[in-house]
Amino acid sequence: MRIMRTKELPEELRDRIVARHRSGQGYKTISAALKVPKSTVASIILKWKMFGMTTTLPRAGRPAKLSYRRRKALVREVKKNPKITLAELHRCSQEMGESCRKSTITAALHQSGLYGRVACRKPLLSARHMTARMEFAKRHLKIIWSDETKIELFGLNSKRYVWKQPGTAHHLSNTVPTVKHGGDSIRLWGCFSAAGTGRLVAIEGKMNAAKNRDILDKNLLQSAKDLRLGRRFTFQQDNDPKHTAKITKEWLHNNSVTVLEWPSQSPDLNPIEHLWRDLKMAVVQRLPSNLTELEMICKEEWQRIPKSRCEKLVASFPRRLMAVLAQKGASTKY
Repeated sequence: MRIMRTKELPEELRDRIVARHRSGQGYKTISAALKVPKSTVASIILKWKMFGMTTTLPRAGRPAKLSYRRRKALVREVKKNPKITLAELHRCSQEMGESCRKSTITAALHQSGLYGRVACRKPLLSARHMTARMEFAKRHLKIIWSDETKIELFGLNSKRYVWKQPGTAHHLSNTVPTVKHGGDSIRLWGCFSAAGTGRLVAIEGKMNAAKNRDILDKNLLQSAKDLRLGRRFTFQQDNDPKHTAKITKEWLHNNSVTVLEWPSQSPDLNPIEHLWRDLKMAVVQRLPSNLTELEMICKEEWQRIPKSRCEKLVASFPRRLMAVLAQKGASTKY
């Protein structure tokens, strides 16, 4: 049933209601004397108390043609069937008893963040196609990326800002200590996947094929287990001689590890390079004082790298490949 709107009370009558209220009369007495509903009396007195006036306040504009309930129904219908036409929505609105223009429906959908656009044309995917695509995506998500890096105790190449007065640049408190050739350092082996960071271990002594095999034996399979990748993952490493040595290949074969074929001189394709940068930037903020502390801080900061960061870097791999094609095999921006 449609509710009829009533006319506003004359301003003179509203002033009389307020005058009687100020003289001490109650709402019920005022309502009976002036033949005005008690709720209206209360509303007028409340407006007077809040704004100090009884005149009609500026309104928001023309009342909405569509009710809140109908707006929600339109949005629900469009999200359920994005291909529904405006004419069909207009017809449904008329059937529900809320007749309005098509432009009103369009405006209501725009307010909800829904806009009519030409649909993108995509290849038709069968269930078999989608299954194959899922397997392909899973294989790329189950790549374990690895690399080694060196972190120097006093040789982190990053800027430090200080608050100083003119002419005090060389004061001890305004300088960062350095030593020749970067001073002591540690070498690290680390790995990660889209599921997060894996093991990070310090390399003791000179890195060779035997030591590389031992690192893989103690850390690669355990990293895959920690990251819940199972045994069917792909392992990435560069073409350093210790990685392609006979004892390394034998270990990988004996442990059924699939190795990703990798082009030489291609650090820009390995997303772990960005993690090394993140790690070094985090470590420099901690100001380690010795190698033991440096190693401890490196491991702590490595574990703090969020999974979302790892996912984003792995997702950049296809773009890296496209960049190689665009550069015709030359170096990329990565």
